[in-house]
Formats: sequence, C-alpha cells, structure tokens
Amino acid sequence: MKHFSSDKEAADALHQAYRGLNSEISKIIIGQDEVVRLVLTAIFSQGHCLLVGVPGLAKTLLIQTIASSLDLSFNRIQFTPDLMPSDIVGSETMDQNRNFQFVKGPVFANIVLADEINRTPPKTQAALLESMQEYSVTVAGMRYDLPRPFFVLATQNPIEQEGTYPLPEAQLDRFMFNITLDYPSFASELQIVKNTTSNIKQTINKVLHSDDIMAYQQLVRRVPVVDNVVDYAVRLVHKTRPNTEMASPQANQFLEWGAGPRASQHLIVGAKCNALLNGKYSPDIEDVQAVALPILRHRIVRNFKAEAEGITVEKIIKDLL
Repeated sequence: MKHFSSDKEAADALHQAYRGLNSEISKIIIGQDEVVRLVLTAIFSQGHCLLVGVPGLAKTLLIQTIASSLDLSFNRIQFTPDLMPSDIVGSETMDQNRNFQFVKGPVFANIVLADEINRTPPKTQAALLESMQEYSVTVAGMRYDLPRPFFVLATQNPIEQEGTYPLPEAQLDRFMFNITLDYPSFASELQIVKNTTSNIKQTINKVLHSDDIMAYQQLVRRVPVVDNVVDYAVRLVHKTRPNTEMASPQANQFLEWGAGPRASQHLIVGAKCNALLNGKYSPDIEDVQAVALPILRHRIVRNFKAEAEGITVEKIIKDLL
C-alpha cells in the first residue's frame, strides 16, 4: 500500500486507479460504462449494490470481472428456494474429538455475489442482510467478523416473478444503489459477439489491493462538502415524502411514501466518491445528481394513481431533479 503526503495526492491516485480499473474491466465488459462507474462508486463508498436486469446481460460476468481487477477474495452464492441461512453464514460441526468448531460459509469473502436474491425465502435473505449491516455474523451466540473490505452485489431478475420472494422495503434500504441493466447497443453487441465467439482470452490485471481500497474508503469520508450541496441533497430527499412540509407536487400526487434519512447519507457519500473518481477534490450539485437515480429508485413507493397512469419511479425522480 502506498503512503501519501496529503489527501490531494491520494485523491489524484484514486482518480488514476479508477482509470486503470476502467481500462482493465472494459477488456471484457463492453458498453456498460455507467454500471461499472456505479459499482466502483459503491465499493469506494462502503456500500452494497442490487443489480436488476433480464437474463443474459452479463451481470455475473461483470461482478467477476470487477473482482478480478481488485485483489480481493470472491464468492458466489446461487440463491434457491431451499437455501438455508447456514448455507450462507456457515454452521457449527463436530470434529473427531467431539468438539464443536465453526465452518465458515461463503459470506466470508471480500466480494459476495448473491445471485437471484429474490429466489430465496425471507429468512435466508435476512441472514445475508445482517452481515451487510453489521459486517459480522452470529452463529450459536458467537460473533464472527467478516473480512474487510466487505461488499455484497445482489442480482435480481425483473421478469418471471412466479415463486420469488421480493425483498421488503426495509431490506432494500440496506443497498446503497439499485442499478438497472439495459440491453447493449447494436455496436456494443457486435463487439461482444466478436470477443466471445473466438479463442482470444483476455487477462485482467489486478489494479488495487484490499489495503488500498480501505484507504480510499477512508479518503472518501474525509472529502469536504460545502453546505449548499448537503442542503440540496437533504432537500431532494424531503421532496420525495408525500404530505410533508417540503413535499413536491409529484410526491403528493404519485407517491405512497418517500425516502428515509439513509438516502440523504448515501447521496452525500456517493457525491464525494463521484467527485474523486472524476478528478475533483470536492463534490458539487452535479455529483449529487449523478448518483441520485440509483439511490432513490428503490426507496420511494408509487401509489395506485401513478401505477394506473403508467408514471414510473424514474420519471418521478427525474422531475424532482
């Protein structure tokens, strides 16, 4: 891990590292620049991500590629209806001497991919969500700390909802970002098909180690923010709360309820990180706007009128911005 003489020097190094990460990831992931930006923003902001997209959009490959470019341990958990909490966090087993010992589950990794998190019952979802919040797991009354940095990327399939268990709002709130993946453009898909149907193997070089990432996470927290940017972020969240003093007309008309204080916190931390990744030393209102959509998307709930009129959550947020 490098030592920097000032935060300014560290900020410049993070900007360079981000460019290096982008060039490594783009060897394999094509046309998903915005998604990569948001996932890396979440990693440096100590947040977790929920990726929503139809099958075949390389959600799993994207996460594996990002893990490969960072020198971090990586585990994938395929969520199924019969998955038990102990399959995630681990369990106590008896050894030959009849002593109990704890066998760690796949959640003990720096990056955990929770594939199709809505396919498993709430009890199992809750086991993962405790570790996201507490950075530890409790088994048989004993607490075990998870390795740091710790980062959960969950995927969810928006179609074929039969037999799924949608995440409750309180659990969705644990995710910093809700990122939707779209189909690639024609040019991107051409490139994807050429790359994936030949013998050429791309090697991903490791750009950052775990110590570097933790140092940059601390740097993000130290970034100064001017009062008017904080004011803008908190005001934006207050505008989403229907029937309150600062509620916007859109919120009163189309929302059942709005975002909580965690949204305001994520807006500021996300704006700080977005500024650093773009080579700036302090965030402005544009940085708040750059992270607002994935932060607010899963924290506001439409009412019946909005659903009947086909008003999407995205449209409401864009109107507020």
